[in-house]
Amino acid sequence: MSGYLPVLIFGLFIVGFGLVSLAVARLLRPSRPDAVKLMNYECGAVPIGQAWSQFPVGFYLVALIFIVFDALAVFLFPWVLVLRALGLSAFGVMAGFVAIIGLGWVYAYREGVLEWK
Repeated sequence: MSGYLPVLIFGLFIVGFGLVSLAVARLLRPSRPDAVKLMNYECGAVPIGQAWSQFPVGFYLVALIFIVFDALAVFLFPWVLVLRALGLSAFGVMAGFVAIIGLGWVYAYREGVLEWK
């Protein structure tokens, strides 16, 4: 437990700082609600239609696929730089990781996520 005491203290400082910052911001913020501030858009353009319009789910699916391949790039490039020093076991681990990412791609392809409609 004594080894985790500094981590606990640091965690309490982080939570305390967050709570105190939010409380001070709430006390110091200006409170001037008016019709323009309560509108959906503050850019000066008159809003057209409802604020609760739905976007096609394809946008979100493409974003999720992008995040998957972005994670692949984040892990793959540093691995390539140290591959020679790590040896053959590192190659097997990364081959497994790429296989899992590949299975995700095959699943997305079969579900039609990659087809833009």
